[in-house]
This record gives sequence, C-alpha cells and structure tokens, in this order.
Amino acid sequence: MAVFIYKSLPSTNTEARKPGYRHGDAIIAREQTAGRGQRGNKWSSTAGENLTFSLVWEPTFLEAKRQFLLSEAVALALVDTLRKYDIRPKIKWTNDIYVGNKKICGILIEHDLGTEGHLARTIVGIGLNVLQREFESWVPNPTSMALLTNGALDINAVFQELYDSLEARYAQLQSDPAAIEKEYGELLYRLEELHTYALPNGKRFAGVIRGVRSSGELLVESEGMVVPYLFKEIEFII
Repeated sequence: MAVFIYKSLPSTNTEARKPGYRHGDAIIAREQTAGRGQRGNKWSSTAGENLTFSLVWEPTFLEAKRQFLLSEAVALALVDTLRKYDIRPKIKWTNDIYVGNKKICGILIEHDLGTEGHLARTIVGIGLNVLQREFESWVPNPTSMALLTNGALDINAVFQELYDSLEARYAQLQSDPAAIEKEYGELLYRLEELHTYALPNGKRFAGVIRGVRSSGELLVESEGMVVPYLFKEIEFII
C-alpha cells in the first residue's frame, strides 16, 4: 500500500487510472476541481474538509458478472467506519451512504476487464463528508460526520480507519462473499418500507424494496409484482 496525497486534482478516479498505481494504492486529493459522482453528476466538496480519494484494486479473482460484490464490500466498509463514530447509516442502492434521509457519502466504482471474463483493475472513488458543515444550495440533502457527532474529528484518522475497513471487507469478499451479500441486503435504505419511486419517463409509483439480486438489480414490489431494476431504471423520490 502507498498513499499519494495531492493538494488539488481534477478527479482522483482519473488520476488512479494511470498505470503507475498498483493494488492497494490510495490517491487522496485535498481538493477535487472536477469530481464525478454517479449518473454523471458533479461531486461537490469544500477543499480540505472532506475525504475525497480513490483506491486501486486488482480483483483478478472475481468474475465480471459478479462485480456488484465490490460495490457491496465498499459500502459495508463505509458503514463499519461510520459506526465507530456512533453514526448509524444505511446503504442507498446502489452506492450512496445515507443517515436518515441525508447523504453522507457517495461512491463511484469503475472497472477494467481482464481475460476469461474476470476483472483486471477496479478504481474505487469515495467522497465522504467529514468536517463540512455548510453546503452549496444545489447539493441535494447533504450531511456530514461533523454535523452528526459532537466530538472532534481527525480527517487523517478517519481515512486510516476507512482504509483498514476496506482491506478487511476485501479479504472477506475473497473468503465469504455470501456474507457480504447478506449484510448488504439487510442494510438497504428503505428496505421493506413503502415509498414513492420514479421511472425514466417520469411516471411515479408506490413500491417496497424487497432486496437486491446478486447481479445488482434492485427488487421493488408494486401492485403485487416484484420487478428487478437496473441502475438508472428507477429513481428514489426523497
């Protein structure tokens, strides 16, 4: 493992794609000028107040069709870390971490395929709100560790705890992937609750999240039918 710290980068995920970085390396930026989130969204973060970093993994043992396990392992590592600060988060499918109805962390995972249907390289981008207390008006429903705790926070200590949790979950992914899937499913935001969702055409409907398939589809029951949804096929209304 090597940790590379930059004062400013356009995007840590873009930097991490350079071939000089190897498995276990972490690329931290105190400021991201063009951070990316899911769905092509921009990631907003005040310089020096949050953890914005990317981690390089080389999960050559994992078949590409099972790549969602990596998303599950990363989300669980974030839950592990936040629990150490008496924060009780949930996992909003696919990759956001929520406390109540507020977002504390976003994850952007990008894969490169290897041979024989396996993964070669994975870039795990994480944006965790640590010290920030005020956010731009366009940022939807944000929160941070500082807003949720009363104690002093050391951003470097938070990173080390998170990195250790990521390593532990990566090891578990190799030894007991079924446990990863089970725990992820149990921690889903809005699990077994009736809420409103939207389809890409704007139509809204009431549904209940019943779980997630191993391949990553969200299972939502509506009008007596359980329907699997892929990423971008369903939107949470919050």
